[in-house]
Amino acid sequence: MSQPPSIAAELSIDQLLLHGFDLLQHLSTFLEVDPHDLKQRLPSSSSDLAALHPGAFDPLTVETFYEETVGDGHLLELAAWHLSSAAYIADTLRLQAQFARGHVLDFGGGIGTHALAAAALGAVEHVWFVDLNPRNRAFVSWRAERLGLADRLSCHRDLSDPALPRAFDTIVCLDVLEHLKDPAAQLKVFHNRLHHDGHALLNWYFFRGFAGEYPFHLDDPAQVEQFFRTLQSHFLEVFHPWLITTRAYRPMPGNAE
Repeated sequence: MSQPPSIAAELSIDQLLLHGFDLLQHLSTFLEVDPHDLKQRLPSSSSDLAALHPGAFDPLTVETFYEETVGDGHLLELAAWHLSSAAYIADTLRLQAQFARGHVLDFGGGIGTHALAAAALGAVEHVWFVDLNPRNRAFVSWRAERLGLADRLSCHRDLSDPALPRAFDTIVCLDVLEHLKDPAAQLKVFHNRLHHDGHALLNWYFFRGFAGEYPFHLDDPAQVEQFFRTLQSHFLEVFHPWLITTRAYRPMPGNAE
């Protein structure tokens, strides 16, 4: 399935580097906030989000935090990161373009940069965007409609949604695993729902920061070790040339759980 040239051009790497796929204008319109006022809020968005967190990472409340507490604050924090780190994100999109095909799962997809870019790829049939935050889902759905991608992208709360396919050709999970209460268990879910010839694009940052600036990151040594043991037993890393923290994997045969 190919994508109309006009949409592919709108979501090119050049367009990401220029304005993040019109991210600031999209967010301003969606939130009904003046663009100038929005720009003033973005620099403090990361500290504002951290201030909402109750303290130490608590696996019992982490889902509630992202689904009910962060609200629009997560959109602002993600927008600031994407606009200030465009060169890095451009390489993650180049990596995605190298591997993405068929049915793509964007797990914890945030503001939708990768989901929208994937939906514009000719080798991709459909993107299944999954995110706990209802405001993230609403924004990404709104952006997809605005960009003419609504028929190639759908938004869902979690993987239990029966609308999702049983298995995916590509799984994208960026800047998410460190926010989960059991990232090793999530790897097993990915392995079980990835086609044997599919690929998973993953990164992680199990660190709360030198000054505790990431209180919402898991950093328990035992869980981190279990994560790496699970990763090494369920996936084989695939080389790619991009100098980024994101890595590509294909599933090891067997190990279904």
